[in-house]
Amino acid sequence: MKLLDISEVSAHTGIAASAIRHYEEKGLLTSVGRRGLRRLFGPDVLDRLALITLGKSAGFSLDEIKDMFGPDGRPDISREKLTARADALDDQIRRLGSLRDMIRHVAVCSAPSHMECPRFRKLLRVGSRSRKKSSAFRQERKLID
Repeated sequence: MKLLDISEVSAHTGIAASAIRHYEEKGLLTSVGRRGLRRLFGPDVLDRLALITLGKSAGFSLDEIKDMFGPDGRPDISREKLTARADALDDQIRRLGSLRDMIRHVAVCSAPSHMECPRFRKLLRVGSRSRKKSSAFRQERKLID
């Protein structure tokens, strides 16, 4: 088993060494020793970092990702959580698609000004509501993380 030092892990994954150290502090990774001042990791760290990156891309928090690993360190992902996250992504995709369509309309709208375009006015109202929801969601996520 070839051990990788933190700089090798960083080079293989493109993840900054500071992020790798942060993941270790959060309990997502475990180094197996040191070579001088550098942390050493087993080769399985590459798969684990790939799963962390995928989880973050899907919108999971680091604490949620940490819970996706079983006591043996192997992935043990709740299918219910994956389904719920996929449903949330579907909802986000629908909202973003509607937003895109409205923006495209406003870009070519023949109204004398954007403020005279009914769809633009609707976009402003939707944006205001989304900002309130987004702010509440971010505050809730801070409590979780």
